[in-house]
Amino acid sequence: MYYDPIKRSLGNVFNRSPWLRRLFYNLLDLLLLRTWHVHRELRQWAKGRTRQPLTLLDAGAGYGQYTYWLSGLSNTWQILAVDVKDEQVKDSNDFFRTIGRPQVQFAVQDLVLYQQPDTFDLAIAVDVMEHILEDVEVFRNIHASLKDGGMLLISTPSDQGGSDVHDDSETSFIEEHVRDGYNIHEIQQKLRTAGFERIEALYSYGEPGQVSWRLSMKYPILMLGKSRWFFALLPFYYAVVFPFCLLLNWWDARTTHDSGTGLIVKAWK
Repeated sequence: MYYDPIKRSLGNVFNRSPWLRRLFYNLLDLLLLRTWHVHRELRQWAKGRTRQPLTLLDAGAGYGQYTYWLSGLSNTWQILAVDVKDEQVKDSNDFFRTIGRPQVQFAVQDLVLYQQPDTFDLAIAVDVMEHILEDVEVFRNIHASLKDGGMLLISTPSDQGGSDVHDDSETSFIEEHVRDGYNIHEIQQKLRTAGFERIEALYSYGEPGQVSWRLSMKYPILMLGKSRWFFALLPFYYAVVFPFCLLLNWWDARTTHDSGTGLIVKAWK
């Protein structure tokens, strides 16, 4: 199933006003388990840095959910958010100008080609690398674009059932993915090949997270793929499952997992 048309439909609904877009971001922050893990890592990185004039890269920004959250932590940080989709970049630039955050700029860039040497203190790639075949080239470009001591934070599916693929006979229900998930050692080796020396990788989406993901994301997306009429039922569906998903997300984000369907990877230049 193709995920992008559904994302575009949701974006069109919540892009009608700044208030709706803020609501959309807040809902994503609560529902998407990867956000819980990414925010935890970003809070740790941000300690003692919120008053420093730093430069950040949101590599593959999509709707700009993480750029919005980061720009709320400090107005001294300059944030460049890049994506390949012209319409999303334009909508995001309009939104951030409207809400008065001039330190944020969106630009159309291809991560396979984009490089800005020795520029960024932090780069994030959330829900991105599973969409890009030329991953080592992207890692090399980000490594070159980071300042010495800069960090790259990645969130991506693992090969332990990422994209809801559990054996060789299955394929991801999200057809935009070029890989179902990374082996934890594979992604570390690819980052070393790109020039990173210090790398930390942890599993996310353990057992509680996998249940939450199916309830909060997979089943609604599958139903929306069958009929847009399900949009009208979404509020009632989430009224039932939302409290359980919050508890499961909280549990997953505070647990160390021996395996999981997601990976959180940090790499330093």
